[in-house]
Amino acid sequence: MTTYSNDDIDAAISAGVLTQATADAFREHVEKRLAQPSGDEEHFRLVTGFNDIFVVIACALLLLSVGWIGNSFAPLLGAVAVAIAAWGLAEFFVRKRRMALPAICLLLAFVASSYYAGALLLPDGKGATIIGPLLAALGAWVHWRRFHVPITIAAGLIPVVILVTTLGAGLLGGSEFLLPIMLLAGIAVFVLAMRWDAQDRARQTRSSDVAFWLHLLAAPLIVRPVFSAINTLGDDADIVRVLAVGVLYGLIALVSLAIARRALMVAALAYVLYAFSALLEDSGVVSLSFAITALVIGSGLLMLSAFWHPSRMALLKRLPAGLRRRVTADI
Repeated sequence: MTTYSNDDIDAAISAGVLTQATADAFREHVEKRLAQPSGDEEHFRLVTGFNDIFVVIACALLLLSVGWIGNSFAPLLGAVAVAIAAWGLAEFFVRKRRMALPAICLLLAFVASSYYAGALLLPDGKGATIIGPLLAALGAWVHWRRFHVPITIAAGLIPVVILVTTLGAGLLGGSEFLLPIMLLAGIAVFVLAMRWDAQDRARQTRSSDVAFWLHLLAAPLIVRPVFSAINTLGDDADIVRVLAVGVLYGLIALVSLAIARRALMVAALAYVLYAFSALLEDSGVVSLSFAITALVIGSGLLMLSAFWHPSRMALLKRLPAGLRRRVTADI
């Protein structure tokens, strides 16, 4: 049986045998046919072969050298040079070759260098607080319009969240408002992620990939303030706090199961491990506290993973019909 690689398709485009639109449609058709994703799975393309890793290493070396040389003349020149180089590389490896891992790395390099360039425009940290986030968010928006890399929207929202939390805490009067504002920002990102998920409940298009990265951003923004509110990071992890952590993690697991997104559970995992291992240490099990905690929680997560689909179906059948239609295409 004859097989065709991406290089063969690119050669056919260069020879005029296939148009770019036809080749893109063919690639999308093949990916859908091979993957056949289910609505409760999280599929996203990251590496199609070792060439992706090879290209990322080469791009990293080139961007590092460009930034280093530019920085020797002026830090701002180095940041701008990296942004221009990252955009130029994306024109070939993202727009033409459609390589997933280089697309992510080049996008992050472009946004980060845009932030750094903006931070250098004003002294005394004002650039890092205002100009940097604004320029990074604008750069992400322009990059999205050109390349449509799924991680772009989440990457562009990071500087927006930084700007909103910093300015909000300053206007309200102190750092104690940082975590509440972060929680509100996390909820807003989560709602946005659900809107993208609603566009593709079968998880077969780019919308699902965009939602995946948004959920990955929303998770720590929500989990960190909530767990901090019950002092799970304090030294006095008593039984009440540990029980509160367990109940909260159970609720997070139910939400994750309902929307078929595991990011919330992963983001909360560190807090749960700390709380339960601290409880065991207080009980006298010092040397094996973390090992026992990791064994119990790891076993539970593996069981959930093994029975993810039937567990989710059982949960969805107990949800109201309107809510169920919003989170799945399977029922």
